[in-house]
Amino acid sequence: MSLPACPLCHADYTWQEGDNLNCPSCGHIWSEKEAESSLDKLVVHDANGNLLADGDSVTVIKDLKVKGSSTPLKIGTKVKGIRLVEGDHNIDCKIEGFGPMKLKSEFVKKS
Repeated sequence: MSLPACPLCHADYTWQEGDNLNCPSCGHIWSEKEAESSLDKLVVHDANGNLLADGDSVTVIKDLKVKGSSTPLKIGTKVKGIRLVEGDHNIDCKIEGFGPMKLKSEFVKKS
């Protein structure tokens, strides 16, 4: 039987103690039921490693070129109400002045 990776730091070196699973890397302890229910959840982290969720607000940390636009998306732009999706560009959002677009989580930080 292989144990699931840690849901926080994604380390593979987890161990079981009773009904709980433990991570030696970050010290996180979770139950087997939590591990089973989290298998189908999408896990997305921002540039600082913070876990993102649907509805969060983020801030752009780098000027980004926008395909089809002559103006870039400036550093410090606030984006409200994000939605997490599968794929390379894993944040779906609407940005005031630009409209709907997809962003990579590595270029935003949770605000």
